Amino acid sequence: MRKSDQFLFFTAFIGILFVLMLLSSRLGQEAANAGLRERARLARELMLTDLCLFTEARYTRHPSMADLHSAFQDHPFSLEHFPSGSFISPPARYER
Repeated sequence: MRKSDQFLFFTAFIGILFVLMLLSSRLGQEAANAGLRERARLARELMLTDLCLFTEARYTRHPSMADLHSAFQDHPFSLEHFPSGSFISPPARYER
């Protein structure tokens, strides 16, 4: 078997796997939506507020209610103390 044939079979196999992954995600979407609706109903019944995303810093717990300058308590150029601060993007009004 030539190397070009091996490459063709490998590329076809990877392509088939990719299509199967797309189909799998489409089939599991309805079950995921049902779970999301159930959690939304539970949050309404229990009157829960925003989701607590991280437990480290107060400005990463509830981004919608965060003090935007609390990350820079020491000085404006201080390093990020908590790794979770790098997962949250700045508010839309600061993005350009």
